[in-house]
Amino acid sequence: MSGAPVREPGAGGAPVRVLVCDDQMLVRTGLVTIIGAQPDMEVTGECADGRAAVDLAAKVRPDVVVMDVRMPVLDGIEATRLLAGSRVRDPVKVLVVTTFNLDEYVYEALRAGASGFLLKDAPPDRLLHGIRTVASGAALLDPEVTRQLVGRYASRIRPSDGGDREIPLTPRELEVLRLIADGLSNSEIAAALVISQETVKTFVSRILSKLHLRDRVQAVVYAYRRGLVN
Repeated sequence: MSGAPVREPGAGGAPVRVLVCDDQMLVRTGLVTIIGAQPDMEVTGECADGRAAVDLAAKVRPDVVVMDVRMPVLDGIEATRLLAGSRVRDPVKVLVVTTFNLDEYVYEALRAGASGFLLKDAPPDRLLHGIRTVASGAALLDPEVTRQLVGRYASRIRPSDGGDREIPLTPRELEVLRLIADGLSNSEIAAALVISQETVKTFVSRILSKLHLRDRVQAVVYAYRRGLVN
């Protein structure tokens, strides 16, 4: 996934390039139709399994891959890891879609590098908002679902020694990280700590930088894995 010039999605009127991967033809066709009807988006390809998604992404260079989880040949988790994992030199943003709001596979996909997730029964406007959000470089997290999803499955892989003694954050940064992991938005964190949203943004940026994390999704996973939240 290298060699092409870097371009910003939506920059200069350029549409967000989207690759759709879902093994159910009706679902895939619906996604392609909805996305393709948007003036600021372009469907660059569609496929029915994760292996095809990885191969096609290398050719068409999408800004966002809308990825199903349970698919033949190569599932969405492994495909996400190959497209957006920590060892990928030029990662692609992946938005995971799933039928279940408490799906262990979705948590694993987030660990693999996905920038967010949506339920398949989400309305079209939420899907489109999700694509635009992920394309912009932000993470897409539903606070309530995130608390249930990550909290339920992170405990299975949490290190036994846990704790925060080796985490290179100040007490205030740790406090902010815990609130991020609890699903709070910047405005909610600001209200909880009685500080400005700009200050919260600064804390979030420092946390991501110090922990070498890409976005809030990875921060949530990190916090649960280190036992910072229950």
